[in-house]
Amino acid sequence: MVESKVIEGKATPRGRFPHVKVVGNLVYVSGTSSRRPDNSFEGVKVDHLGVVDLDIRTQTRAVIENISDILRTVGADLSNLVQITTYLVNMNDFGGYNEIYGSYFDDDGPTRTTVAVHQLPHPHLLIEIQAVAWLPIRS
Repeated sequence: MVESKVIEGKATPRGRFPHVKVVGNLVYVSGTSSRRPDNSFEGVKVDHLGVVDLDIRTQTRAVIENISDILRTVGADLSNLVQITTYLVNMNDFGGYNEIYGSYFDDDGPTRTTVAVHQLPHPHLLIEIQAVAWLPIRS
């Protein structure tokens, strides 16, 4: 069984790829950000002078919640995650990211790799997470 889904009510992918792909009992979640369906971002404040404040904690929470929403559409949840790859624009954000991550997962959670990248698809993005989950065999 192979199933790919672009999920209504979530931010539309910025290319031709699904939010999630299920292959047998494996679930692959495409790189997910804090982008909302209206193309604004959680964790971004712009004041009246145009000064931008980016919050890694808020963005991390939003990314994990977006992944949770995506997993629910295929009958999974965060407890089904087996691997996470996180892309941070700045490793100085690692502490804030790690703090929020730790509020969702413990030592029994998914394996994890965190890497620094030069940039993400929008200058307001500090973080993107790609995930792999497992499902019991479905009939």
